[in-house]
Amino acid sequence: MKTIKTIIIDDERLAREELKSMLKSHVQIEIIEEAKNGKEGVTLINELQPDLIFLDVNMPGLSGFELLKQLDVIPLVVFITAYDEYAIKAFEVDAIDYILKPIDPVRLTDAIKKIELKFNEDNLPLDLEENPIVPKRILTNEDSIFIKDGEKCWFVEVSKIRMLESEGNYVKVYFDQFKPLILRSLGSFDERLSPDTFFRANRKFIINIKWIEKIENWFNGGLIVELKTGEKVEISRRQAIRFREMWSL
Repeated sequence: MKTIKTIIIDDERLAREELKSMLKSHVQIEIIEEAKNGKEGVTLINELQPDLIFLDVNMPGLSGFELLKQLDVIPLVVFITAYDEYAIKAFEVDAIDYILKPIDPVRLTDAIKKIELKFNEDNLPLDLEENPIVPKRILTNEDSIFIKDGEKCWFVEVSKIRMLESEGNYVKVYFDQFKPLILRSLGSFDERLSPDTFFRANRKFIINIKWIEKIENWFNGGLIVELKTGEKVEISRRQAIRFREMWSL
């Protein structure tokens, strides 16, 4: 069984200890680190790249929501808090669950089941035929892929896909005048699309560098790219460093 690398972020030590104790019976959850505030949490997430975080909402310095805004790539998130008024906002940022303190063990088990389903989905290679027997490979610009959105179907050349945008549990695929939605994570596309052509601009967008028309410097060391269609996408500060490293002389 592949374990789910997990970080607990909560300013209350006893709350962290209680959660760790409750998670011992869930052997698939591997706690790799814990943080006592949002700033520590950001550092640990960027360094260790966990699959999952258990995140408190109210913390000194950075709140749980402010922490997420500072991340380029957000892992699966379960909020654990004593306050119920943030539940709607939690799901607006695609949290997989929202658990109130004190933690009910049954409620935690239900959340773990959701996490396992989502984790397994996110780690499936992009297979638009849904056939687990077919070996997966990196898709190049010479390939075409089958896309289905409701009753509409397309067989699209990968080179025509100019960008992909995360929309909750779906990904919007931009090509020609079409923007179909596919029930997959952006990470599953990231694994299958060639890094020579497709670049993860930020936590919401992957762009096809062949479609870039121009690039401008942006705030805090980031970049703004304009595609040949006139659409603009921000490359986050962290990814801008990687972008320059990959394509500078």
